[in-house]
Amino acid sequence: MKLDESEILDARILIVDDQQTNVQLLQQLLGEAGYRNLASTQNSGEVCALHRRNPYDLILLDLQMPGMDGFQVMEGLKTNARDAYLPVIVLTAQPGHKLRALQVGAKDFISKPFDLVEVKTRIRNMLEVRLLYRKLENYSRDLEQAVDERTAELRESEARYRSLTELASDWYWEQDENDNFTKVSGPVLEMLGIRVDALAGESGTHEVPGWDEAERKLLRETIAARKPFIDFGFSRRNADGSTQHFRVSGEPMFSQSCRFIGYRGVGVDCTPRK
Repeated sequence: MKLDESEILDARILIVDDQQTNVQLLQQLLGEAGYRNLASTQNSGEVCALHRRNPYDLILLDLQMPGMDGFQVMEGLKTNARDAYLPVIVLTAQPGHKLRALQVGAKDFISKPFDLVEVKTRIRNMLEVRLLYRKLENYSRDLEQAVDERTAELRESEARYRSLTELASDWYWEQDENDNFTKVSGPVLEMLGIRVDALAGESGTHEVPGWDEAERKLLRETIAARKPFIDFGFSRRNADGSTQHFRVSGEPMFSQSCRFIGYRGVGVDCTPRK
């Protein structure tokens, strides 16, 4: 993630100092460096309101001012719910104030009297960090929104798919890696005459007799091989002499780590109707 030079030079900068000469010096220095959006105030009590109206990318804040000093201004800036990041470089002639300013939230400091190279370097570095931080915030917010939108699309697509499969087939089924049926839609019990957990053809007391064992064996082998199948035909001979015919299609399911987790598919009763 990179910044264009124009992004840095277009950054909004507020200069706060009760001394007019300091304000003029900083405005001239930054203007000559190419910065285009400069604002200033000599009234420390205006800073919080100005920042709420015009969220600044950087505030150059003098610490020793009448009325509200710089420490009080920083405490007020912390109440701005729109911006948890405090974009402040403090201006101070007191070495003992530097550590305290950093402890209450300032991101850097510039010593008075000003060293012009130091001023330009610290401001440039601070703006790069600040603008990258904001760009990352925007990227994270856009990514979260995109994920939410995509999740909603997938849910809608799944709902449509389920609806279409139910319309185009007699039942929809899913089973886990142990051949246990976990989801079934449609009148499976009435059609097949067996409990859902015996649909895979495992031996047990759940099944009714009459299934074509050769067909059932082939279906079980296909499932064991983790192969997809389309319109697999199998049949059952009923006690009254009639025969039921079914076609089933299925595909294996895998997790994101490529672990087999089961099958899903659809089935149709294709017994000729009288």
